[in-house]
Amino acid sequence: MAKHLSLSERAFIERALVHEKSFAEIAKQLNRSATTISRDVKNHRVFVQRFRDDRNDCILYHSCLRRNLCPTESIYSCINRCKFCQEYDCRELCPGYQSPHCPKLEKPPYVCTGCEQQKTCKRNHAYYTAHRANAAYKKELRDARIGIRTTPERLVEIGELLTPLVAKGQSINHILATHREEIGLSEKTIYNYIDANAFSVKNIDLPKKVAYRQRKTKPILTKMEYKFRRGRTYEAFNEFLEMNPGISVVEMDTVKSARGCKKMLLTMIFRNSNFMLVFLMKDGTQESVLAVFDYLTEKLGLEAFRALFPVILTDNGVEFKDPDQLEHAPNNCPRTKIFYCDPQASWQKPHVEKNHVLLRRILPKGTSFKDLTKAQVTLATSHINSVARELFDNRTPFDLFVGENEKKLLELLDLAPIPPDEVFLKPALLKTKPN
Repeated sequence: MAKHLSLSERAFIERALVHEKSFAEIAKQLNRSATTISRDVKNHRVFVQRFRDDRNDCILYHSCLRRNLCPTESIYSCINRCKFCQEYDCRELCPGYQSPHCPKLEKPPYVCTGCEQQKTCKRNHAYYTAHRANAAYKKELRDARIGIRTTPERLVEIGELLTPLVAKGQSINHILATHREEIGLSEKTIYNYIDANAFSVKNIDLPKKVAYRQRKTKPILTKMEYKFRRGRTYEAFNEFLEMNPGISVVEMDTVKSARGCKKMLLTMIFRNSNFMLVFLMKDGTQESVLAVFDYLTEKLGLEAFRALFPVILTDNGVEFKDPDQLEHAPNNCPRTKIFYCDPQASWQKPHVEKNHVLLRRILPKGTSFKDLTKAQVTLATSHINSVARELFDNRTPFDLFVGENEKKLLELLDLAPIPPDEVFLKPALLKTKPN
């Protein structure tokens, strides 16, 4: 058994908390210690601040009408409400003060998931999400390995050995070739220590360090912030997720045909299950994308569409540049929220990009979609969603796509799981007639 919790195990913990499982039950399923589970949840939960006011953190602040709490004022002498008082802190005097911190968060399960008062509670909330917890833990591991782990006395000895040899123009690699046992550090560690000014040797003393300038990552900037992106940037997307923890996210993209063919594939993937939908479009216009949205809305119903596609993250392709139309049904009722990745940052929607690799095994780049049919796309989609995923303990997207709305969508698109031994991810798949 691995020493550290994996992403799939954390995903199991997140789902188990939704079903109000105890830490003992979760630990038994994962063959882990209950302490390990509770510590991970407590250390990596994310707090959502429901009440924000720098002047007073009482959750009743906005509706409070209390006066004359201080002992020095009579009922006739003070005309202001106590929350506006500059002399006294009403929180110390008021018996009705309510802190934004919920005492229930000090006890298992340490999160608001499953709490009956979750929707009406005005206190700050806490949630546990697998991806955030995994990212935070990996950062902790990286930070723990940063820094100097050698004693000052030992650093002096190594510095005395390095200094005269570097002064002769020798490289660190050359010095290690003859003094590796004496130094006892790797080349990378020595460079890190020099960067941290642990030795009298500096970067300017190293010829390669001076000759090769350190590369810096530059943010991707656009010439102008287009109107369709206003309020729908990737930063706004992350803020929306923080305010709506646990909401389902769908990533959307397109796959182009070979040159000379206008047909395109519209792909959508559900992050929580890696289930991918593929739609064949006659071209890559905004009207074709909108037609897919309207078709799903009409056949599934507005409420089912909202439940399945509450948030959609996509790129800045011209086919997606009419968010108002996509976000609203034909009757002008809201049906989803559209957000856009930063330009040239496809890594911000990694799930759909990674699943395109599976799609391209069946439809390699340079393949023309001219003769591609809807039935063939359906067949390819069924095979892709029948591939076991390590992230989900080798379960397939079909295994996780089991809700009532999900079943309704599968029936509408005629998608069905393929037996494991029959999964086929090569171009020859589309040369056979679908059953």
